[in-house]
Amino acid sequence: MDRQLALEFVRVTEAAAISAARFMGKGDKIGADQAAVDAMRKAFNKVRVSGKVVIGEGEMDEAPMLYIGEVVGRGGEGVDIAVDPVEGTTLVAKGMPGALAVLAIAPTGCLLNAPDMYMDKIAVGSRARGKIDINAPVTENLKNVAKAMDRHVNELTVIILDRDRHIPIINEIREAGARIKLINDGDVSPALSIAVEGTSVHMLLGVGGAPEGVLAAAALKCLGGDMQARLIPEGPEDIIRAKKMGIDDINKVLYMDDLVKGSDIFFAATAITSCDLLDEVRYFPGGARTNSIVVRGTSATIRFIDAIHRLENEPLHSIKL
Repeated sequence: MDRQLALEFVRVTEAAAISAARFMGKGDKIGADQAAVDAMRKAFNKVRVSGKVVIGEGEMDEAPMLYIGEVVGRGGEGVDIAVDPVEGTTLVAKGMPGALAVLAIAPTGCLLNAPDMYMDKIAVGSRARGKIDINAPVTENLKNVAKAMDRHVNELTVIILDRDRHIPIINEIREAGARIKLINDGDVSPALSIAVEGTSVHMLLGVGGAPEGVLAAAALKCLGGDMQARLIPEGPEDIIRAKKMGIDDINKVLYMDDLVKGSDIFFAATAITSCDLLDEVRYFPGGARTNSIVVRGTSATIRFIDAIHRLENEPLHSIKL
C-alpha cells in the first residue's frame, strides 16, 4: 500500500475521536459510539481505497454503518479494514483512561474475520517474540519472557482486564512475583503499551473480545510483537458463527500469521481519553487537539501525530462545538 495513505487513515481516527470525546464522562456510551461511527464513516469517503469492512460494528442487520461487508472509501486499492470507532465505550462514558478510535488496514484476505465472541490472548513486545505459549502455565511464560528481556520475573508488569474470570490468573501472576496492572476495558491500548519501549508494561494476558484481539494483533504485528490466541465459544451459536466466517476449528491456537497475514499493514489510533502513549482530545474555542499513532508494518516506523483542528474547516464531526 502507498505509504502516503498513512495520514489519510489518521484523519479517520481523528474524526471519530473528536466526535466521541464530547461524551466523555457523560454516562452515555451509546451516544459516544454513534457519534464516532458517524464521523468515521464520513471520513472514509475521502480515503483513496476500496475497503471492505471485515471487523466493524456488527452484521448488516445489526449496524447501519461500518457493518461487516460494507464497502468504504472513494476508490482505489482493494483492502480489508478492521475498525473500532470507540474501543472502550464504558471508559468514555465514565471519563476513564484508555479509550481509543482505532483502525487497521491490510490487503484483501490478510485480516482474520473474527466473530463477535470471547478470545483468550497472550501478547508481548518484540524483545520477547517467539517466547510465549498460550498452552503453557502462566508462570512458565513469565519466566521465558523475563529471560528474553534480561529481567527478573519480579521486574515484569502484566496487563490484564479486571474481571472475576481472571482471578486464578491474577493469583498465579502474583505468586510468581510479577507486577500487575489491572484495566477496566480494552485490548488495543494495552497492546500498544507492551509493544512500544518505555511504557514499563511487558505482557498482556486474559480473555477479551475477538474482534478487538485482531486489532491488537495488527498493532503488534506492525511493531514486531507477538501474540497467540484461541476463541472461546459460549455456546453452539458461537461455533456456528465462527464457521460462517471461515473458522472451522474453534479450538485452534491462532498465531500471529493467522490473525494478521504479511507485513503490508497500517495501524492507526487516536486517543479519546488519555492512555500510556497518547493524550486525550482537548477542546478549545472553535477547535480541538488530538494525539494519534500510526504505524506501517513494512517499515515498522512509528509516527506520533499531535494535531490541532479548526473544526469549522473540518465538517466531519457529528457533534459541533
